[in-house]
Amino acid sequence: MKTDQRADEPRLLLRPHPACPPLAVSAIAARVLPVEGPWLRLRWRIDGAGRLVAPPFAGKGRADGLWRTTCFELFLRPAGGAGGYAEFNLSPSERWAAYDFDAPRMGMRERAVPHGPVCTLRRGGSVAIFDAAIPLGALPAGDCAMGLSAVVEEAGDDGEAVLSYWALAHRGAVPDFHDPACFTAALAAPAAR
Repeated sequence: MKTDQRADEPRLLLRPHPACPPLAVSAIAARVLPVEGPWLRLRWRIDGAGRLVAPPFAGKGRADGLWRTTCFELFLRPAGGAGGYAEFNLSPSERWAAYDFDAPRMGMRERAVPHGPVCTLRRGGSVAIFDAAIPLGALPAGDCAMGLSAVVEEAGDDGEAVLSYWALAHRGAVPDFHDPACFTAALAAPAAR
C-alpha cells in the first residue's frame, strides 16, 4: 500500500477527544490532496489501526447515521459566513451523506450533490488509509473555514465497540464536530484541472 504523499501537502493532525480515548489508534492525520478533474480529494491516515472496525460495503449511495461507526467527516463554512456550513460524512462502506446547516446543529437539510463521493479504505499492517473524492460542484462557493474529523470504532477485548472522536480541535466536555472551534483549517476555493 502506497502511503507517501508529496512534501508540499501539509498534514493536519487530528486529536482524540479526551472523554473518549482510543484503544490502539495512535494518530490520525488528514490531507487535502491536489484537485484532479472535478474532484476535491481528501486522505486520512490512521496509525495503530489493528483494531479498527470498518463497516462493510453497503452499496454506493446516500445514508444517514454513518457516524455511529467508523466515518470520516468534512465541514466547510464559507469565509465571512454568518454561521451556515456544509457537512460531508464519508464511510468505508462507500455510503455518504451531505447536509447544510444554518447554525451549529440548526436548520439541517440534505445538501444537493451532483453525484456521489467516492470512498476507499485500504489497510496494510497497522496503518489504514481512507481516501475520499467529493465533486467540486457539491462544495460551497469560495474560500472556506474547514473542519476535518473522524469517528473511529475499535474492537475491545470484551467484544464491545469502543468509539473515539478525532478533530482538529475540541472545546467542550463532550465531542461535537459542529462546534465552530473545530473549523481551524482553511480551504481555498478549488478549481478543476
